[in-house]
Amino acid sequence: MKNKLALIAFGGNAMLAAGEKGTAKEQYRNAQKAAQLMVEIIRKGYELIIVHGNGPQVGNILLQMEAAATTIPALPLDVCDAMTEGSMGYMLERAILNELRKRSIDKEVTTVLTQVVVDREDNAFQKPTKPIGPFYNSFRAGQLKKENKWQMVEDAGRGFRRVVPSPLPIDIIPKRAIRAMVEKGIIVIAAGGGGIPVFINSSGLVEGVEAVIDKDHASALIAREAKADLFIILTGVDRVVENFGRPDARPIASMDVDKAQEMLAQGQFPPGSMGPKITAAIEYIRGGGQEVLITSAEKLKAALADRSGTKIVRGNQAANHVENLFREMQQRG
Repeated sequence: MKNKLALIAFGGNAMLAAGEKGTAKEQYRNAQKAAQLMVEIIRKGYELIIVHGNGPQVGNILLQMEAAATTIPALPLDVCDAMTEGSMGYMLERAILNELRKRSIDKEVTTVLTQVVVDREDNAFQKPTKPIGPFYNSFRAGQLKKENKWQMVEDAGRGFRRVVPSPLPIDIIPKRAIRAMVEKGIIVIAAGGGGIPVFINSSGLVEGVEAVIDKDHASALIAREAKADLFIILTGVDRVVENFGRPDARPIASMDVDKAQEMLAQGQFPPGSMGPKITAAIEYIRGGGQEVLITSAEKLKAALADRSGTKIVRGNQAANHVENLFREMQQRG
């Protein structure tokens, strides 16, 4: 592999936006928009691994299963994850391939159904916290709790929802295959929705488990395993902001991993928003990674040209990056 390698992670909302019905036509149209962004990264000279979220999509599958509960047996959550990996991967794969053809770029794209190994002893299994699927009334919630041994919680007066564990990923299957394809110049779509959660049982065999793996943590692990040079995280803001929502809010162009760790410990990045992304960035760099870019989809092209986004880097790279930006601004006049 001659080119550098980038891994980009973006949420399932990029494929199914708020207010949309979730039709295949809507999702493919959104996939076409995402494909244009992916090709911009390739045009910058990178090989590419893509990780997408699946929250809205797997939520729709769970709604469909509840609607057909008296007719068709429900499927476990790991199988639902596999279904969305395949369907979303297909739409992204087709959209990216067509975008490459429009630009006369000769590259292949493939989707890898990715099993992500978790530790069955992870504390998350003792305290499930991730709400999934539809809202139920108290009677139906009681039925499901009794029949399926689900844990249910009341959600702000809107009804009851199932909660499942969200353990940390510890290994990727098939990581060597992903790396081999990238080395041959193939664009790889992997670990959709954080991957299919599995664990290794006492016999050394792989078993599926009903859990949700955070997409950003899974992305950081794949980026480390594949030795990616750049880890891109797309989010809803153009740059990471210090003191977000306050009068003294300040966008951050660049910071080193120690500063990111310090700000995370200070509570600058809440668990429900920027926190997991900063944590994933730290995991990637501490694990040997080089550079993280956090930005919005709208500003990705500008961020790749150092005109937007937040870079998280090793040691004094941050200071050097800011100095280079200052020089470029002076040259532009």
